[in-house]
Amino acid sequence: MPHTPDSPSLRRRTVLAAAATAPALAAIAAVPAAAASSAKSPRALPGGGDLGPNVIVFDPSTPGIQARLDEVFARQESAQFGTGRYALLFKPGTYNGLNAQLGFYTSIAGLGLSPDDTTINGDVTVDAGWFNGNATQNFWRSAENLALVPVNGTNRWAVAQAAPFRRMHVRGGLNLSPAGYGWASGGYIADSRIDGQVGPYSQQQWYTRDSAIGSWLNGVWNMVFSGVQGAPAQSFPNPPYTTLDTTPVSREKPFLYLNGSEYRVFLPEKRTNARGVTWGNGTPRGTSLPLSQFYVARPGVSAATLNQALAQGLHLLLTPGIYHLDQPVQVNRAGTVVLGLGYATLIPDNGVTALKVADVDGVRLAGFLVDAGPVNSATLLEVGPRGASRDHSANPTTVQDVFIRIGGAGAGKATTSMVINSRHTIVDHTWVWRADHGTGVGWETNRADYGVVVNGDDVLATGLFVEHFNKYDVQWSGQRGRTIFFQNEKAYDAPNQAAIQNGAVKGYAAYRVGDNVTAHEGWGLGSYCYYNVDPTIVQHNGFAAPNRPGVKFHNLLVVSLGGQGQYERVINETGSPTSGTSTVPSTVVSYP
Repeated sequence: MPHTPDSPSLRRRTVLAAAATAPALAAIAAVPAAAASSAKSPRALPGGGDLGPNVIVFDPSTPGIQARLDEVFARQESAQFGTGRYALLFKPGTYNGLNAQLGFYTSIAGLGLSPDDTTINGDVTVDAGWFNGNATQNFWRSAENLALVPVNGTNRWAVAQAAPFRRMHVRGGLNLSPAGYGWASGGYIADSRIDGQVGPYSQQQWYTRDSAIGSWLNGVWNMVFSGVQGAPAQSFPNPPYTTLDTTPVSREKPFLYLNGSEYRVFLPEKRTNARGVTWGNGTPRGTSLPLSQFYVARPGVSAATLNQALAQGLHLLLTPGIYHLDQPVQVNRAGTVVLGLGYATLIPDNGVTALKVADVDGVRLAGFLVDAGPVNSATLLEVGPRGASRDHSANPTTVQDVFIRIGGAGAGKATTSMVINSRHTIVDHTWVWRADHGTGVGWETNRADYGVVVNGDDVLATGLFVEHFNKYDVQWSGQRGRTIFFQNEKAYDAPNQAAIQNGAVKGYAAYRVGDNVTAHEGWGLGSYCYYNVDPTIVQHNGFAAPNRPGVKFHNLLVVSLGGQGQYERVINETGSPTSGTSTVPSTVVSYP
């Protein structure tokens, strides 16, 4: 077996040199003309329509597929903070001899109801040649709804955060490390079947949900499984496996597919105590909507037009590109779907909240990026208004592959990034990131105090990645909250101990449960520190919570990366301090 590194780089995410960026997408004017007078309603917006120039659709007879894939990859391979956005869609059928290399802001997906409807005899590859074999910055790309027959028997998927592998069937093995087994920090798999072995090798952490695997090779710090057939047995901390037989509640991400020549969006049904894939036995369970019930949005459209479409009763399909907003997108109707393709990106320009959801049933938010603007926003994404209290257990809102970024592509600020007020919301795979590299980065330059704030009761998070916030990365005040897998790094750039002081406490915990909470549970949670500006900084603990029987944690760890700062405890006053420069986790198996 190749050597598995047991420590991360002493600068896990170094500032890149100027990345090659793709040309900006042309803005496309909004559809309706201005109303003739305030007494007249605006003209109704049409549903459906063309998916735009950055959704590239292939069928098995399309000439030059490999050349087109290579062209997109050449634009996106190192364009970490560029403006290019692409969705590569494959109609059902069989494709031979392809290697789809995926760069930044590139999604690849099949257009069948099942992954096995669209087979690539070849590979969908993510590697780290652009970054000298270091995969820790392979963000913002995805693969979905395809069957792969890898050329050499194993597909390489060396990704970091915000790079979901959903609804995939690999007829072989899956290698999650870059060539050369360099550093890697991912990642997320859901609703997928890997017939052979999954080899994480150098991946520091990983979460796999509701899937089936042949076997799993190893673990570095934190490998979490829920509802995975073939998962390794529970054994944290050595090996560092946290294994739950089932996922308490899940509902897979909506996806675009073809019914004959008609585009539709499939809405998978909710499952409780889920295990294994949703698509293994014939037609998946759920409902579907025709594209004619969606407003197909193009970059350049205004927030007012998006809100008009929603008010008409249309859903939103955000085609790839960048959307500047001067007012919040307001989702007020139960069952509304907002689905992004190719990392469609929402930017609030003037300090507004990018998107707000009312306290209604069954909203589905999926597949887009929110990028903070230069004027501070109080919040960037709100699910439910403050004080929301309705019971949504039968039909929860889901937030899936919705990613938030503050800084990196330019100066951005937000006091709180994601606020969950509605009960029973499921946050299924998010990366909420205050940038530690790129442009517009500095302790006050991209100030962002709080990452995810949960006020609603009965909220479930499956795959929660939240990093580098100035204060609490996660602050959870709702009752009966649950988190399965958490990955965190404290802010690298704190200038000194005083800058992070929290009253009498040294530093703000990565994950804080409110003092009034009587029931909460978490499985497989990790926090890392790398205080490289002032390596003498001491962080008291990674986790803080009321010490009472109903507040329970399983399999916690804290790590000092190369001794740049230290933790005194893991949770509250429990757990050993991190030690020196060893980069060895300090763990707590059960709390209290």
